[in-house]
Amino acid sequence: MVEESVPYALRMVNIEKYFGPVHALSNINLEVGRNEIVGLIGDNGAGKSTLVKILTGVYRPTSGELYIAGRKVDWNTYNVQRAHEYGIETVYQDKSLGEKQALWRNFFIGRQITRRFGFINVKEEKRIAQEVMLNTIGFRGKGITVDSTVSKLSGGERQGVAIGRAMYFEAELIVLDEPTVALSLKEVRKVINFVHRIKEGGKACIYISHAIQDVYEVADRFVVLDRGEIVGDLRKENVSLKDVDEFLLSYAHGLKDRRE
Repeated sequence: MVEESVPYALRMVNIEKYFGPVHALSNINLEVGRNEIVGLIGDNGAGKSTLVKILTGVYRPTSGELYIAGRKVDWNTYNVQRAHEYGIETVYQDKSLGEKQALWRNFFIGRQITRRFGFINVKEEKRIAQEVMLNTIGFRGKGITVDSTVSKLSGGERQGVAIGRAMYFEAELIVLDEPTVALSLKEVRKVINFVHRIKEGGKACIYISHAIQDVYEVADRFVVLDRGEIVGDLRKENVSLKDVDEFLLSYAHGLKDRRE
C-alpha cells in the first residue's frame, strides 16, 4: 500500500556494505522523488552496481535502512521477488528479454493473466501489450507487432518493451542500468524518448550510465558516486552538462585524494 503523503519513491538511510574487509559502500543516503529521474553516475568501481543490487534485493547491506514509497524494508525477507512486490523494476542493457519469445510473451513473463482453470488468456495479454506499446510509450516500430519475436527488435526497441512492461506493472521505481550501451545514435534517441515517457507517466527512475550527455538530457538530478561514497548531489537547474562532466573528471583525476 503506497502512502500518498510520502514525497519519495525511494529512501536509503546510512547504507553500508562490506565484502570482507572491503568497504564497498559508505554512509549512503539517497532519496528519489515519486516523479523524479535521478542520474546515478560515477567511474568504474564507484559502487553503482553494488548500490543497485542492494536496492533490487540481490545483496543485503551490512547496515542501514531502505524505504520504498514509505514502507520500511525488512532485510530478513527482502530479495529479488520481494523487490518486485515493492514495485522495483530493473531494465538491464541486454538481459531483460527472451530472444526467441514473442513480444507479448516477454511482456507477461512470470505474471501471466490466466483464465478460471489456469490457462493463459492469450487474447487479453496481446491486447494489453499492444495498448501499452502504442499508447504508454509510443512504440512505432515499422512491421513490428506483439507477435514479433524479440530477436527482430532493434536494441532501442527492446529497451522500449522492457520500460513499457515496468510502467504497466505500476513500478514505484524503474532502474535503468546502462540502457544505451552499444547502441547507435538513432537507437539511443529511441531509448531517451522512452525514458521521457517514464516521467510523463508519473514514475520515478534511477538512470545509470557512463554516457553523461544522455543522462543530462533526461535527469532532474545527478548523484555522483566515488569509491563507495556519494560525493555530489547536483540539481539540473544549477549545473550545465559541462559542469557535471568537469565534476566527474575532477574525481577521476584524484581530487578526493588531494582534499584528504
